[in-house]
Amino acid sequence: MDDLRPDRFRIEETNIRGFKQVFVRCGVGGVPLLLVHGWPETKRIWWRVIDQLVDAGFEVIAPDLRGFGDSALGPDGFNDIPAHAGDLYALVHDHLGHERIVVAGGDLGGPVIQELSTARPEWVDRMILFNSPLPFLREKMHGLRTRPEADALDYFMRQGTDADSLSAELSTPELRTQYISAFYNSRLWAYPGAFNEAAIDFMVEPFSDEAHLRASFGAYESVFDSSKRSGPALFANQESATQTLVLFGTADHVISPDFDLMSEIVFSNRVGPINIPECGHFVQWEADAALSAHMIEFCSDLLNQKS
Repeated sequence: MDDLRPDRFRIEETNIRGFKQVFVRCGVGGVPLLLVHGWPETKRIWWRVIDQLVDAGFEVIAPDLRGFGDSALGPDGFNDIPAHAGDLYALVHDHLGHERIVVAGGDLGGPVIQELSTARPEWVDRMILFNSPLPFLREKMHGLRTRPEADALDYFMRQGTDADSLSAELSTPELRTQYISAFYNSRLWAYPGAFNEAAIDFMVEPFSDEAHLRASFGAYESVFDSSKRSGPALFANQESATQTLVLFGTADHVISPDFDLMSEIVFSNRVGPINIPECGHFVQWEADAALSAHMIEFCSDLLNQKS
């Protein structure tokens, strides 16, 4: 089926930041929309929504972040949020020439787009955010459930503080894909039944490569080790004035249970949060029609200007 074809969309690449960054671009001439995947994901997680968004009038740009999927590792060895954000600005602004952009993302993609909107507010027109880490504003968030249960964070601690040993244990392609598969099934990040076996195989195949899987742990390492940071994450302790659509797949077992309430504090200029029941962490795959519909409505004025 088309959803599970790696070559479903035409692939382009750039070396503008000194490494091969691969991306899908469809609907050229529409409203520029940057789709940023998370972990453990690649551009493939967006496969179900791309056509819907292009049909609505977007120019969809869906890259593999450095060290993920078909993109190469970054030459400087960094894999933190500011490094990813810098890559995407170079790709979309410098390489593709877009002066204004709509950005969307969840999981790791969420902090990356928040970093872009904080660092370059004149460039990011608006954001669509779901099931993502948010800035922790201690006083304003007092009493909220800002972290998931501790047993859901074992992977976070291991990848962040013991990445070399974990990578050594995952010594074969089979062990690496088995490790990643758990995030799509037994760890209950997704709503039960959202991914069948073929879909899981499709999502985890890019993580069979040892170097790419090891690099993908870099964002977690940067939380604990300042030497793994290319620079400060500007978004981390700030509220955002960017016009933002917030959605929440409520069956997610890894994002903060009060993600929706936290988002009301962080984003003063927002639509939502809109809760999506029977949907977990991977909103763009599990609730593709709902996500696309909300995104199209949120950007209807921009789309009408292009039509």
